[in-house]
Amino acid sequence: QLQLVESGGGLVQAGGSLRLSCVASASTFSRYAMGWFRQAPWKEREFVAPISVSGGSTLYADSVKSRFTITRDNAKNTVYLQMNSLNPEVTDVYYCAAHVEGSYYKRESYGSWGQGTKVTVSS
Repeated sequence: QLQLVESGGGLVQAGGSLRLSCVASASTFSRYAMGWFRQAPWKEREFVAPISVSGGSTLYADSVKSRFTITRDNAKNTVYLQMNSLNPEVTDVYYCAAHVEGSYYKRESYGSWGQGTKVTVSS
């Protein structure tokens, strides 16, 4: 299994931007599609965006489409989430995970979760 470490979260004003990073511990990173999820307290972990092994295919939740961009750099074992035009509704803890099998939209399809990085958007 991959060890994943997220970073880049923080406090930002509405309208601002953040870039989250997720670094994997092993070169086998390049064999996995990766995904970002978000979770608020007492809520289910929600799909944000996955990216294919090559980085050529991506999907986005409707709530973040056109504002968030997922990319990856396999040479650096890293997946990114560029977050623009932030609003308080996206305040959550963000997690990256490696896709194992099944639907890209479901958390059960992923393994090797990171510990999360908190994003707080102030109004």
